[in-house]
Amino acid sequence: MAKSEQRMPLPKLDDLFTTETERQEAELEKVKNISLTDIQDFPEHPFRVIVNDELQEMANSIKKDGVQEPALVRPLPNGKYEMISGHRRKKASEIANKETMPCLVRDLTDEQAAIIMVDSNLQQRQKILFSEKAFAYKMKLEAMKKQGFRTDLTSDQIGEKLTSVEKLSANSPDSKSQIQRFIRLTELTKSLLDMVDEEVIAFSPAVEISYLTKEEQKWLLNSIECNIATPTLSQAQEMKRLSQSGNLDEDKIEEIMSREKPNQVEKLKLDFKTLAPKMPKGMPSTKYTEHIFKALDFYNKYLEKQKSMGAR
Repeated sequence: MAKSEQRMPLPKLDDLFTTETERQEAELEKVKNISLTDIQDFPEHPFRVIVNDELQEMANSIKKDGVQEPALVRPLPNGKYEMISGHRRKKASEIANKETMPCLVRDLTDEQAAIIMVDSNLQQRQKILFSEKAFAYKMKLEAMKKQGFRTDLTSDQIGEKLTSVEKLSANSPDSKSQIQRFIRLTELTKSLLDMVDEEVIAFSPAVEISYLTKEEQKWLLNSIECNIATPTLSQAQEMKRLSQSGNLDEDKIEEIMSREKPNQVEKLKLDFKTLAPKMPKGMPSTKYTEHIFKALDFYNKYLEKQKSMGAR
């Protein structure tokens, strides 16, 4: 019986009508101008796009010279694109009344996209909020988990040797233990996390109070507003210990927070429960202090006006 001939694979139709150079060029990533309306934001993007002087300056530059560095996007099944790196450039382009922007289109998995998005923002942004870094690290760690790395975080601030966090810290400005502490901040309620971003609550105490339950954090917020004082590291550590042993309640939080601190000046105490009905409906409690000072300024101006009218 004759030996069967080995069949050679048939050439693809494209290969019959294109040169090798043309085929190589087709596989390269290319920059293309994409309509801004066809670019969707990255889902749950942890970095804020704030319209400030810096963004306005970027918009003025784009209006004059266009976007100099292409954004990075990935194609979506619906024919549109998802922004990976370039959210601020997109917003600045919108302010500059541009209809399109240059983008590098790259096929990426969800995990690859998340990792590149976090890395590019950490490297490019000059000022990053505590909350932004916290949720960014958490997102990247979850992406690494789906790619098969270990991500078993411990509850300690210092923590054990963790393969995933070490790998994450290798390309990040923070150590593995600091990354763990940042991720703890994602357990804070929004009101408390806003205070961390505004540097009203220091970072280390914030990490400790992140171990409190959501109800305990609500009690703490009320106490902060009533005492016009934020917890020290030792106070936060004490509340954490009591919470974990099941012995923390609203009265205990108030007792801890009302203690006199070293070098503490005399302070005015406000009763949160008494203030709440007198505040504008719907106003968050974090705005009470600002509202009170504005009311006092308005009242003082009124008194000055009354005094000047009486002198006539």
